[in-house]
Amino acid sequence: MDYVNAFIVGGIICVIGQILLDKTQLMPARILVLFVTLGVILTALGIYEPIVNFAGAGATVPLPGFGYALAKGVINEVNTEGFMGVLTGGLKATAAGISAVIVFGYIIALIFNPKAKA
Repeated sequence: MDYVNAFIVGGIICVIGQILLDKTQLMPARILVLFVTLGVILTALGIYEPIVNFAGAGATVPLPGFGYALAKGVINEVNTEGFMGVLTGGLKATAAGISAVIVFGYIIALIFNPKAKA
């Protein structure tokens, strides 16, 4: 049942993104920022945690999940380190994911020789 829950929640997030792409003039980068920001806001309000508990990877892998990770990192770090956790918590919580994106992006760029859009 965990796979079904993850599929449903992840699918709903993707459907919302597709609707935003099709029905609005928002560019993909703005939708990305919107989703990450919504993840942070919903985590701060205590709304996203139950969604994560219900859906697991269906809620943590999409873009709002990155906002969730940032917010949870800041909250945890502030609780242990104080005010400096505001500056370090999000980076500590997401460092592995950001590093992986940089490394794999570099490797793919070496293999496929990307070109800028004209």
